[in-house]
Amino acid sequence: MSISIAVNGKRHLLTAPADTPLLYVLRNDLQLNGPKFGCGEAQCGACTVLIGNQATRSCVLPIGAVGAAQVTTIEGLGKGKRLHALQKAFLAEQAAQCGYCSSGMLMAAKALLDRSPYPDEATIRREMAGQKCRCGVHNRIVRAIQRAAEELRG
Repeated sequence: MSISIAVNGKRHLLTAPADTPLLYVLRNDLQLNGPKFGCGEAQCGACTVLIGNQATRSCVLPIGAVGAAQVTTIEGLGKGKRLHALQKAFLAEQAAQCGYCSSGMLMAAKALLDRSPYPDEATIRREMAGQKCRCGVHNRIVRAIQRAAEELRG
């Protein structure tokens, strides 16, 4: 079956069953390796991408359900060599230790800041609770999101 999806501003025509998880298409067909396979059950957040402006677990979303929505992965977050404010903040706060969860964390944080540009610490912690980090840098991640929010507000 041919399916057309838009990823990071570019349309792709794929031949795959409609029930193929989006994560598999991103990694295997489009060579976008930012989203990671963590648990395969939408529990860890390593596979988080944006569908429109909504943070979505790509490991359980069938490509047939994407429709005309824009998919954004970590590879589409910055503009060329110019990093997004969240990426710069994660670097400044050293919020990525092993880096495995970082892509999902960044995409979930982007969705949060898009809908709530003035989040307090409690809101950030609540919204990011579903994103798991085994390295334990959650406090740095919270600080990075706060820093990025300030920069984005100008």
